[in-house]
Amino acid sequence: MNDLKTLWGVICLDRQDKNYTVIFSARDENRQIRCINLKINIENIDLARSYLFSYSKDLELTEIVNGVINKNVVKDLFIPIVKTSKLDRYFDFISKSPTHSGARSVINEIMPHFFDVDGNFVEQFQTRGFDSRLWELYLFCYFNEEGLLIDRSHFAPDFLLRSNNMDVSLEAVIVANKEPDKIWTHMPKLEDVLSDQEIMPAKWGSSLYSKLTHTDKSRRHYWEYSHTEEKPFILAIADFHETFSMTWSQNSLITYLYGYKYHHSYNEKGELIIHPIKVEKHSKGEGRNTIPSGFFFQDNSENVSAVLHSSCATISKFSRIGKQCGLDESDVLMYRIGSVHNPDPNANKPNRFQYLVTEENSEPWAEGVTVFHNPNAKYPLTLDFFPSAAQCYLQDEFIVTISNNPVVYSSVTLNFVEESKLENFKAHLSNTNKPNR
Repeated sequence: MNDLKTLWGVICLDRQDKNYTVIFSARDENRQIRCINLKINIENIDLARSYLFSYSKDLELTEIVNGVINKNVVKDLFIPIVKTSKLDRYFDFISKSPTHSGARSVINEIMPHFFDVDGNFVEQFQTRGFDSRLWELYLFCYFNEEGLLIDRSHFAPDFLLRSNNMDVSLEAVIVANKEPDKIWTHMPKLEDVLSDQEIMPAKWGSSLYSKLTHTDKSRRHYWEYSHTEEKPFILAIADFHETFSMTWSQNSLITYLYGYKYHHSYNEKGELIIHPIKVEKHSKGEGRNTIPSGFFFQDNSENVSAVLHSSCATISKFSRIGKQCGLDESDVLMYRIGSVHNPDPNANKPNRFQYLVTEENSEPWAEGVTVFHNPNAKYPLTLDFFPSAAQCYLQDEFIVTISNNPVVYSSVTLNFVEESKLENFKAHLSNTNKPNR
């Protein structure tokens, strides 16, 4: 990449023919990075490097590299287009925080490729729809990584996906936080988390059931449109209802979807024994109504082929991937700590992992994604449609999980930055926390 970040060059090795290709890329008028020139069949790496550096100087002077950017294209998603008083507080925090420069950079690189079918993505991303829109961006990145063909030309559902000979429709939904001004500063106490876990299935239920029963003005469900009928339909859900809630809420989703929870014990040989317990209903909280358990066994749910979930689709994911792509401009020190599936058949706890996030890492978007298959689906989803995700299905009261990759349950990322880079940010926080801002 050149100093002006207008030209990119890469050398590729053809392992079969044992020669090299040099590819040059630049932005088009919509800020998308596209190939503008290439040279193939270069005999050795030294000649390839020589061509890369010599020809890049010529290209830098051309109109194709220094062309005019479309004025209607959003260059920076983090420059507010709404009044300061309407900004989501967490968005406002991220847009100025030096520890989130990697996330901002990678999101701004994604946006030119993301088709905004509603025309209000930027406004909602900056206001009360921040979490929902971040979830959609994450899904877009993940689907591209899986090599799926993505169609966003319809207003509903959010995505049409194709892999091999299967077409799938997918609608995104979140468990939203009810106190958006509190969540970005509040750290929940252990007793609050334990209490929240008891009613968490009902929170999942509220979001999923709203999509199951949703109809348009013509009283059509998501799976009844001409472009979705007789195809698998998926609900993709993520939990944003509380600070760090993604680190502990997935088990309650499993309970709500299948209507089982699990206890364990050990026999005399020290072998782990899992005990399935049927759950009939879930409480919405003290003094409130209950909802039935087992989403996949409710009326009309046979039209939902699967529920896709990620435990890692947070702004920290974008920060880490921005860091490993060299897009962190603040030299943030990132340290990730998390839990991953323990392959020991007698283990009752996951393994822990921790590492320093650098450009040497290769964390994929798929890490943390799990697909829960509906045992009663009218149009079942194949287990290989999302090949990089963990696949879960019900078999004789037990949840069976298969995965080609390590199953990451959750993680947190610690960010450290030089104090000198925080001065302007602290001043900004001081001003935004004043009343009547």
